[in-house]
Amino acid sequence: MQCSQVSSFHSVELYSFGIGYWPYAPGTWGMWQRYNPENLAALERYVDIQVRDNAYDLEANLAVLKLYQFNPGNFQIIITAQILLKALTNLPHTDFTLCKCLIEASRLEEEPLCSIVTMANHLETCNFREFWIMIHQQPEVILGVKGFETSIRKFICHVVAITYQTIHKNILADLLGGISEADVNQWIAKYGWKDLGNGEVFICNQDENIKTKNITENITFESVASIMATAALAR
Repeated sequence: MQCSQVSSFHSVELYSFGIGYWPYAPGTWGMWQRYNPENLAALERYVDIQVRDNAYDLEANLAVLKLYQFNPGNFQIIITAQILLKALTNLPHTDFTLCKCLIEASRLEEEPLCSIVTMANHLETCNFREFWIMIHQQPEVILGVKGFETSIRKFICHVVAITYQTIHKNILADLLGGISEADVNQWIAKYGWKDLGNGEVFICNQDENIKTKNITENITFESVASIMATAALAR
């Protein structure tokens, strides 16, 4: 879950990030201009800024990957890895799948992309312990991506909130990456959960979240009269 969302790519004020004036006014971008290879260098610098400043612009990142599709010789594996990692920070949204579909399968077999895809699979299948094992074994993969682990923990807390009524505190700590008790307490407070003092954490009463829905059918005689008449004639 992303901490910071920058302005839409249609109004990418790249000059505000110190990488030069964008030569097109907001709303004037055509498809041909969006995928102009002359803009690739500026967009790649924009990806670096997102990584450094914990910002995020999916549309701009998709444009980078599309430009790599159109111009395979310009492909940059590090930039692509950064885009995929930023997409992971926006789980549970489907950004990662959108980005992955724009990358050639053969490229996804290269490192670090292969490892990032595996990490994504662990997150999407809620295999959080295996995800953190990979992070601890390959810390260089996420090096420099500001706020990455915090964003992932927000996603994990989202999953916990819709899954559990109560959870053991030690299990919660493991799911969040083996963090300390003090850090676990901060996450418990952040989401309004309750430490029961017996090793259990109360998340919520999931039964209260189940809402019945009454559907009222308003069927008038006029609406079925023609059907009844047809049935009578058929006899």
